[in-house]
Amino acid sequence: MNFTKPNGKRRVVITGCGMLSGLGDDWAEAFANLQSYKNRIRYMKDWEFFERMNTRLACPYEKELPSFPRKKVRGMGRVALLSLVAMDRALDMAKLKNEDGSILAELQDGSAGIAYGSCMGSMSAIVDMAAMVTEGDATRIDSQTYIKCMPQTCAANISVYYGIKGRVITTNTACTSGSQSIGYAYEAIENGIQTVMFAGGAEELTPPDAGCFDAMGATAILNDSPELEPRAFDKDRDGLVIGEGAGMMVLEDLEHAVKRGAKIYAEIVGFGTNADGTHITSPNPETQAVCMAQSVKDAGISPDLIGYVNAHGTATHHGDIAETAATYKVFNRAVPISTTKSYIGHTLGACGCVEAWLTINMMNEGWFHPNLNLVNVDPECAPLDYIKGEGREIKTDYVMSNNFAFGGINTSLVFKRWTDE
Repeated sequence: MNFTKPNGKRRVVITGCGMLSGLGDDWAEAFANLQSYKNRIRYMKDWEFFERMNTRLACPYEKELPSFPRKKVRGMGRVALLSLVAMDRALDMAKLKNEDGSILAELQDGSAGIAYGSCMGSMSAIVDMAAMVTEGDATRIDSQTYIKCMPQTCAANISVYYGIKGRVITTNTACTSGSQSIGYAYEAIENGIQTVMFAGGAEELTPPDAGCFDAMGATAILNDSPELEPRAFDKDRDGLVIGEGAGMMVLEDLEHAVKRGAKIYAEIVGFGTNADGTHITSPNPETQAVCMAQSVKDAGISPDLIGYVNAHGTATHHGDIAETAATYKVFNRAVPISTTKSYIGHTLGACGCVEAWLTINMMNEGWFHPNLNLVNVDPECAPLDYIKGEGREIKTDYVMSNNFAFGGINTSLVFKRWTDE
């Protein structure tokens, strides 16, 4: 077995992932829900309070979070707690804990690091900080308020909780937070800087998340029919739905994983990221295509070998058109494609990790979910193979997962089926 690529860089594999999403917390639960062909979107009755917001739809994470020692989580708002639970489950899955539940000592010697992101810290803490300016009330700020709302709250809190002393990379690039974290973690390992990286993203659900998109006319508004939203790639789509969740992927140097006898779920072989440099919110298909091409080139393969693409697929008018045009430019064929957001909405900072993990499992399963609510493909979207109706059995050794964010930030990841070679 070669532990390095032809270019001399280290090979990187995935040995576990913790996930919290509307589809479930593990692959078995998520797989069953994907095969039900029913989305997890619901009507948010408490959002009726916001008179000038049109959407009332979202996909919250509704399970109760486990408890942790209060002293160790007092600086964590909901988004950090979601990431902590994802991390704890990732450690369990990758078998990186001692019998007493503590983290392996080797992960605290600086050889392991964290790459993690979210759109922002916890909204409740941000509101408390703002009260000082808007109301002159400083009493709502305590020693932990900033810690809960700072951009790096997830990565920093996880580092302290588990005593991880390697590099910390905080992406905080909106919808590419999770995927960019995975890509940067992959690069840290392949270049020999770190041996293990914990990477992903999280997002807590708050009304302003939806309000931002609502103000731009980009939210789904069939409030009486949540089962029909969102409708990515459909000519009658009306916008996105916000979701909530977290993902934490374990990336390892292949040699390290093999020596410790870890179960390997996939190899990450390609990563691309760039910026549009043209508009803060309107996507650029030209630079999106460059990003995908970078990922394919990094993988060292022809795009013809990639059997499925998990699209960003937000169900916004310009977003779907731009993304599909970019995808077709890279593949020059009707590659099979679907978006997980048709099930759980847009989980923002979490989507890059959650969607990549589901894509890996679908590759290993040989089954890929459809685009829910896709009835009539928009003729303005590129001629791709949009999976409709039921799931599709596809045997492929390579899959791609793409995400695109406000700020014109693009990411593309390519994963390879693990075959012990």
